[in-house]
Amino acid sequence: MICQKGNTGFTLVELIIVVIIISLLAVVAVPMVETTIKRGKEINLRRSLRTIRIAIDDYKKFIEENKINLDEDRYQLPEKLEELVKGIEYRDKKNNLKIKKFLRRIPIDPMTSSTDWGLRSYQDKPDSRRWGGENVWDVFTKSEQRALDSTYYKDW
Repeated sequence: MICQKGNTGFTLVELIIVVIIISLLAVVAVPMVETTIKRGKEINLRRSLRTIRIAIDDYKKFIEENKINLDEDRYQLPEKLEELVKGIEYRDKKNNLKIKKFLRRIPIDPMTSSTDWGLRSYQDKPDSRRWGGENVWDVFTKSEQRALDSTYYKDW
């Protein structure tokens, strides 16, 4: 077939090749995007767990330093996570009533998109998934998913 002058465009073969190349790029890009999103959630999970655990440690240290009396069963730990946000009333050296807060808000669990964390009390067994309710000694995500390193998020 002889091309006439001014008759330009793509042939069917060129269009098929372009579609194949775009499809191959999409096949490679989708898993990379999914991995990137999952890695971002894992980073946020680690950050949230660290924030809560540091707040629990700060709470315990504050109770010990200021000699605030709590129930013996609490082991100088918060009764609930909300107590870290609400804070503790105490009297300073000038006998003024103050409130010490340890968290601005309870961080959102990026794996479950809620503030409903799994809790462990000091009296619970280390591998327990049921909270005894006496105090908050540790937190974990309630997600049953596996991480990129094949561990379960709930074991972090």
